[in-house]
Amino acid sequence: MKIAICHSMQFAEKVKEVQEWYKERGHEAFPSKFNDKYLGLDDEQKEKLKLEHKYNKEAIREHWEIIQTVDKVLVLNYDRNDVKNYIGGNSFLEMGFAYILHKPIYLLNPIPEIPYYKTEIIAMKPKIINGDLSLVLKL
Repeated sequence: MKIAICHSMQFAEKVKEVQEWYKERGHEAFPSKFNDKYLGLDDEQKEKLKLEHKYNKEAIREHWEIIQTVDKVLVLNYDRNDVKNYIGGNSFLEMGFAYILHKPIYLLNPIPEIPYYKTEIIAMKPKIINGDLSLVLKL
């Protein structure tokens, strides 16, 4: 199975662990192609690099191309700062791409209480897997 992983670049280390988890079970998981460049950086360094990749390296289009080729989309919505189950703007956009393409969408954790776009997330009908990565393979 091929799975696109959507995530904040702040979670680069956790994303790599998830990618490896699927690989060990014979599946392909595709985070941002830039993910490895964020490993070991602090939050400030990651923020600066994100702007560079989005503006000069077409990072949004790169992941759009991946989303088109996969079977399923997994959003890694870990807690970030004071937001439980954070979904950032870019991950939200990628969920929209997946929804338009009729790709099943999975959220690692429940839908966040983020004003203004919680209803749009609900409308995309993501499956909540509550941290159980194996459910992406079963549902």
